[in-house]
Amino acid sequence: MDASNGKSGKDGGCHGEYSLAFLVLRLWLGPRALLAGVEKYSAYRTEQKPLLDPVTGMVDPSGAMVDVKIKYYSLTNYSGVPAPLKDKFANEPLLPHFALHQFDTLLGPALVISGVMLLLGMGTRISLFIQGIIYSALMVGLLLIRQDDGISWLGIHVGLVALALTLVKNNRLCLLKKW
Repeated sequence: MDASNGKSGKDGGCHGEYSLAFLVLRLWLGPRALLAGVEKYSAYRTEQKPLLDPVTGMVDPSGAMVDVKIKYYSLTNYSGVPAPLKDKFANEPLLPHFALHQFDTLLGPALVISGVMLLLGMGTRISLFIQGIIYSALMVGLLLIRQDDGISWLGIHVGLVALALTLVKNNRLCLLKKW
């Protein structure tokens, strides 16, 4: 192995561990973005169901009912920014209302698309850059409303995206290598 150029073997290929490291980052960042975007379409509804006896598993003879929250997904549920945060952002003078509306509209689809692209290896550089921009924009918003814990988590995401961008040249399992 030639340590000066980071190549090994007769074919001059990159270290296998760099390819594996990038694959691990893809397998973490892709689903993270995809599922965060899909969750923007989720909501809960409450249904009443009969109370079950914990011992027998049978319906309680008294006819008692319990409220059960059931999660479901629908395009009509979409909310890019959670309602409690929207109220905080609406009161922030440094955040233009048109920008909040645009960000709210585009956040979920951008996360879903960039997550799918990264998982499939389609335009990995572009999808990673998009995710870095999204996480940076989220950081600015959280900074304005003083959500310090969220800022720290986003910093970790940005660091992982930056690391993945440095390793992207070792991307082996992809559909479009150029982008």
